[in-house]
Amino acid sequence: MKPNELRQKSPEELRRTMTDLRSQLRDLRFKVATRQHTKVRTLRTLKKNVARIETILASMSKTKTI
Repeated sequence: MKPNELRQKSPEELRRTMTDLRSQLRDLRFKVATRQHTKVRTLRTLKKNVARIETILASMSKTKTI
């Protein structure tokens, strides 16, 4: 996901996307731990996407309160 695409979404959509990504991340962690999934790179990209969404939500809330 690109930051420009994420900034165009509403905060509610971003929160829904973030919960979906977090559930995917949780499931993938279990699969990696049990060696059912060997591509660790997908874990890294999911974590970065969650961080991007959190950053955008924080910046939206700061601009809204100012």
